[in-house]
Amino acid sequence: MQVAVRGHSFRFQTDAGVFSRKEIDRGTELLLAALEVGPCELILDLGCGYGVLGIVAARLSEGGHVILTDVNERAVALAGKNVAANGIANAEVRFGDLYEPVRDMAFDHIVCNPPIRAGRAVVDRIVTEAPMHLLDGGKLWLVARTRQGAGSLRERMAVSFNSAEVVRRGSGFKVLRSTKAGI
Repeated sequence: MQVAVRGHSFRFQTDAGVFSRKEIDRGTELLLAALEVGPCELILDLGCGYGVLGIVAARLSEGGHVILTDVNERAVALAGKNVAANGIANAEVRFGDLYEPVRDMAFDHIVCNPPIRAGRAVVDRIVTEAPMHLLDGGKLWLVARTRQGAGSLRERMAVSFNSAEVVRRGSGFKVLRSTKAGI
């Protein structure tokens, strides 16, 4: 699939067994439109699928570095192919469950279109473990359907971070952001 995102052209190979294989889903599009990353930042694409969020973030963060992770081996293989096909030199793909592949690392940004259908326990871990993997001032960016848990997700983010804001909404989705307070 060939797409244009934020003034850049990308090509993504997808396949059966990965989320949103025919087109970039509207929630991911909304998150990409809202995402604010700067140069030289360290970014984690958690549950990367075939790599859309991480690859676009890598292109936007010149001089930065992006790590894409997923527990689905097929998704990791596709993300690796898509990183290479798009000429992204500042990204790497790792296999593993949630934060396990980056257990000793902290990031400026964590971006994720959480797998709501995987269950609340998985989504709770994404939120509650995020502060341990963010630098002071680092941001967690999530997207969710307004009618499928965006409100409760925002509440969980507020508990873990003492704040959570809706930074963009549209097409039945909300983009949520929490910032890790500095010490």
